[in-house]
Amino acid sequence: MQTNTLLIILFLILIGQYLFNTILTVLNNKNRDAVIPEGLNDIYESQEYQKSQNYGKENATFSLFSSTISLIVTLLFLAMGIFGKLDLWVGTYTTHPVVQPLLFFGILGLGSLILQLPISYYHTFVIEEKYNFNRSTIKTFLLDQVKSILLGGILGGGILALIILAYLSLGSTFFIAAFAIVAGFSLFMLLFYSSLIVPLFNKQTPLKEGDLKNKILDFAKEVNFPIKEIYVMDGSKRSSKANAYFTGLGKTKRIVLFDTLIEQLTEDEIVAVLAHEVGHSKKKHVIQSMIFSFAQQLLMFYLLSLVIEYPISSKVLGSDTHTFELGLLFFSFVFSPFSEITSIALSIFSRKNEYEADAFAKEYQLKEPLISGLKKISKNALVNLTPHPLVVKCTYSHPTLLQRITNLNK
Repeated sequence: MQTNTLLIILFLILIGQYLFNTILTVLNNKNRDAVIPEGLNDIYESQEYQKSQNYGKENATFSLFSSTISLIVTLLFLAMGIFGKLDLWVGTYTTHPVVQPLLFFGILGLGSLILQLPISYYHTFVIEEKYNFNRSTIKTFLLDQVKSILLGGILGGGILALIILAYLSLGSTFFIAAFAIVAGFSLFMLLFYSSLIVPLFNKQTPLKEGDLKNKILDFAKEVNFPIKEIYVMDGSKRSSKANAYFTGLGKTKRIVLFDTLIEQLTEDEIVAVLAHEVGHSKKKHVIQSMIFSFAQQLLMFYLLSLVIEYPISSKVLGSDTHTFELGLLFFSFVFSPFSEITSIALSIFSRKNEYEADAFAKEYQLKEPLISGLKKISKNALVNLTPHPLVVKCTYSHPTLLQRITNLNK
């Protein structure tokens, strides 16, 4: 296949993805003017509902702007062969088979950060501030960026270095070792993310003794769900939006409640939300998701091993010298449509699991507090109550609020 033909295919892939996501955004925006469904009328007052509509539309417009800028920059880089020229420039300083790719992707990552920094700043301090969600300070925002860079450089760079070493040592069969490296890291993060990574950004303190803790522990005992620790995280440091999550496996299980969740929900509603999360564990959803993710990763690395050696991939990106990093970057562009498809499949699987987790909470007579809790969380986050059905099918990891309430009331 000719270089120009392959470059045109890359353009079509990127533009096609952009158009698909733009269509979804436009459809969703039009659907925001739909009448509030029966059963959700008690969530918003008319003024609040208009506020939620404005918030959603403003976010959608901003997202389109951001994705358009990203597309334009990527297409310009491809058309002008800048990726290849950058790699050749890096090669004038080092040709080390591990250092050169790390430096190449490090420069690209830094460039992407510089491009995204004003966009992220605007979203946080203009849009989120306008709708009273932002509680972050400029100092916290900048520190988050610095920490993210360092963390991404250490963890991402370390994993990439190991993958490169596997490629240099094993050749075409390196995909097995690469998969093992990424899968092992994913498992490590599942076990220790909350205890090792979260403290770099947020403070976690043990939940104080009292009725809430007693109710959580009583429910955990009732359903035979061992909990090692219950923590409260200062989510209000950055946003007023509420959340809670479980982390870990086996004896490392930990419940983390955002302080905003405790502020906004009653104790029974918090227990109901946590019962939903316990349902995920009891139904083995975490393990199922891991297996699905591992299968996707293994297939991805196998496909990478088939194309990484082709010199034409480097030529398409603007270099006559074939390198691992250009082959990997080329593959990331080509693989993106497949990634979109698997993402849709994972969303379908995830929505099914959400229904099952809701049903688990319902089994323990927590239907009403779960519904009222979900309504409060949706209201406080200005959630869109009328998303377009196609958007839900393609991008939503959770059913809509109406779908969840309807299913609970069956």
